[in-house]
Amino acid sequence: MTRRLEPELLDAMTPCGPDEIRSWRDLRRINRAMFQVQIMRRLFRQYLARPPRRIIELGGGDGNFMLRLARALQWRDVEYILVDRQNVVDEETANGLGERNWRLQIFAEDASEFLKRGMTADLITANLFLHHFSEDALSDLFASASALAPVLVACEPRRNPVALAASHCVALIGCNAVTRHDAVVSVRAGFQGRELSALWPASGGWELHEYAAPPFSHCFIAVRPSIANVHEPRV
Repeated sequence: MTRRLEPELLDAMTPCGPDEIRSWRDLRRINRAMFQVQIMRRLFRQYLARPPRRIIELGGGDGNFMLRLARALQWRDVEYILVDRQNVVDEETANGLGERNWRLQIFAEDASEFLKRGMTADLITANLFLHHFSEDALSDLFASASALAPVLVACEPRRNPVALAASHCVALIGCNAVTRHDAVVSVRAGFQGRELSALWPASGGWELHEYAAPPFSHCFIAVRPSIANVHEPRV
């Protein structure tokens, strides 16, 4: 399947409108159906030497995915930097993170622009986000990210016939028309093989891992082994 980028309807919707709120809830269903929390928890445990002090999540959305991950990992005392073009984090999610002593900061801006701030972290992560970018834009984003953290972990849609067929069935888990459209578009823009590895900077001695994660996900991990996996973040 050739990779194809198309606009997603959610990206153009009014912030916090009723249809958008329902679509964010649909995304929670999608994450559950794809076992995203379980996959990401396994990746964090495998590729991080110890719990990070600062996490930057690109395209963090409403923050619910990271809250579920925080509970699954049982990590505490984490500075969590959520980057998304819209601030749609509700009070329940913010309070849930606070109960685990996660200090939430929200940057409502484009991820590429945020990375130009130069804020370092122990981990940069993305969940169902990188597929929104063209290859050229991803190369630029990776170049910036590689200078700011020793580990990047991403979990994206897998681009294959099985995932595409499943994307046409999300109505069965209660998803609305917006999500039904965007699910198909996301798979067509997803990844396979070593496509993301090919876009990561060649210099720096990075270890790159890229593989399918059943049932419908594609994982990409970049680790700089010459530097400790967890370091002191810089503001």
